[in-house]
Amino acid sequence: MLSSSRIFAVNHKKISSLNINNVCCSKIRASLKRLKPHVPLGRNYSSLPGLIGNDIKSLRSVLSPPAAKIRNIGIMAHIDAGKTTTTERILYYSGYTRSLGDVDDGDTVTDFMAQERERGITIQSAAVTFDWKGYRLNLIDTPGHVDFTVEVERCLRVLDGAVAVFDASAGVEAQTLTVWRQADKHKIPRICFLNKMDKTGASFNYAVESIREKLNAKPLVLQLPIGEAKTFKGVVDVVSKEKLLWNANSDDGKDFERKPLLEMSDPELLKKTTEARNALIEQVADLDDEFADLVLGEFSENFDLLPPEKLQTAIHRVTLAQTAVPVLCGSALRNKGVQPLLDAITMYLPSPEERDYEFLHLVCLQTATGDTIVSSKSSALAAARRAEREGEKKHRRNSEAERLLLAGVEIPEPVFFCTIEPPSMAKQPDLDHALKCLHREDPSLKVRLDPDTGQTVLCGMGELHIEIIHDRIKREYGLETYLGPLQVAYRETILNSVRATDTLDRTLGDKRHLVTVELEAKPIETASVRPVIEYADSVSEDLLKASQEAIENGIHSVCLQGPLLGSPIQDVAITLHSLMIHPGTSTTMISACVSRCLQKALKKADKQVLEPLMGLEVTVTKDYLSPVLADLAQRRGNIQEIQTRQNNKVVIGFVPLAEIMGYSTVLRTLTSGSATFALELANYQAMNPQDQSTLLSQRRGFT
Repeated sequence: MLSSSRIFAVNHKKISSLNINNVCCSKIRASLKRLKPHVPLGRNYSSLPGLIGNDIKSLRSVLSPPAAKIRNIGIMAHIDAGKTTTTERILYYSGYTRSLGDVDDGDTVTDFMAQERERGITIQSAAVTFDWKGYRLNLIDTPGHVDFTVEVERCLRVLDGAVAVFDASAGVEAQTLTVWRQADKHKIPRICFLNKMDKTGASFNYAVESIREKLNAKPLVLQLPIGEAKTFKGVVDVVSKEKLLWNANSDDGKDFERKPLLEMSDPELLKKTTEARNALIEQVADLDDEFADLVLGEFSENFDLLPPEKLQTAIHRVTLAQTAVPVLCGSALRNKGVQPLLDAITMYLPSPEERDYEFLHLVCLQTATGDTIVSSKSSALAAARRAEREGEKKHRRNSEAERLLLAGVEIPEPVFFCTIEPPSMAKQPDLDHALKCLHREDPSLKVRLDPDTGQTVLCGMGELHIEIIHDRIKREYGLETYLGPLQVAYRETILNSVRATDTLDRTLGDKRHLVTVELEAKPIETASVRPVIEYADSVSEDLLKASQEAIENGIHSVCLQGPLLGSPIQDVAITLHSLMIHPGTSTTMISACVSRCLQKALKKADKQVLEPLMGLEVTVTKDYLSPVLADLAQRRGNIQEIQTRQNNKVVIGFVPLAEIMGYSTVLRTLTSGSATFALELANYQAMNPQDQSTLLSQRRGFT
């Protein structure tokens, strides 16, 4: 992936902190330039929302707050957990908006695309900037659908912290696991918000336990709900031992009161909160030595005497160390619990100067996802050399060169593809332009040309992904395009080791081109999308040095299209055993001979089709469990387990992607619209002989 990245060399001064208002292409600005900005023109910053009294700040401090007062955060979660609704409430209470938007009404700030408002889902990440009690928050609302995982990936890598939103009735769901792993990879400190506490079936304890068990995380319970489901009316602050109650007559949730818990008025709630606070203090002391010394020294006899500020500071350190995650709760839709969440964001998540980054001061570059910015020409050359070696030498990572490149965005391989055609050949350049722009914006979208038919092929992460792209081409570029039938992106491999020899002897003009190649193709157990290329000791190093690029180009070109379906070949190793080249032979002839020899070897081998296997999670009521299981059995589904989640059953298993197309419609029909499901690419598995034979017959037009 990095081999295709662009690299920019710039003159710079290193700075230790991030300020997106005056550092144009710093870490956040460079990435967020492609996201959807929502900064209203003419916004008055003379005083910050949330400040008490008439504390008027200088214009400089308002426009350029100190780094310690900045929070660069993202909202991440499974689809329908309430990310966008939570974001909408955050913007309202911070004074960014004057009315509460609703996903169902299609009038939220961060869902600006027509497709987002029509479907009630987030497709593109959106960036907003607002203030809260003297802090500047830069927030990204990310998608929750598996088809748009890359959107989450490219946002997390530029964030300092994140808020993970959970449906309190469902706990950790399929896509929650995916985004949590992404945050782990980028070492993002995060806090958890258990949303939808007002929903039927909501369970605070269940959601906390699911975080502990499924995410292998240590939850720090900072709040307790006052009531659940229909009785939910507020939260208890465990740290300060106060209760927060929202006025039932308040339409927008701004009106709430904070009261200390008293023995006379709330004996049971006070007892429960005291136990939770003591447990929290013990948890934090186990994770933070500095806090443990404080507790064991001054407050060992009575934890009640421990000031809330000391506990909050320790929780901040633990959150930054990523040894535990603070947990809060509320109901964004019912306007409860969002203001304390904002306080927690400023209190526990890191500022830019608490993250270990260095940034460059730049005159504004036009960059794209995957670009790397380096400090000098020599660094750029070193990075370029490393990028060239990336494909074949991933196991020999040079620590010095590695620092020159960002980790990059891991773009998963597409699993669906279809042809796309313009209304007329005259519109083909317009279609090419539209696809080029969309690919620049969304690297998970792949576009290629079918060498046999000359048709443009659109490759995406799922049915919804391709459907959205098709709709955007129509709305944003004014092109009525036609999509061919959706097809699954199969792959191929070989089952045994084979050798082949080939000689190419051509005379062009007065020059003779002569190449003889002997190579071996064999299967490997390690999953590898690209072929592993090896060279026998008998191959001359001098000869190899002059022709290695041509050899590998010939191998890669063949592995793009296998002999069975024309699908990419994976999990193979190619060993070059013998190479003889007549002086003056062109590199083109060398590539052609290697390609022909490898094709000959692959035809002799026992071949296998690999199909994408999807991890499936279906949430269904008990009444409809049997028909759902029966339907999955017909789809070659492999059920791993059936869990109980409150009043529902969760079916977890695997099913071939080819069998799951159009599943959403079937599932709605089977369950009267009551079931939901989530998909994620698990791996590629070998098809059984009967299914493979059927597939090959279909492709060859025999059925």
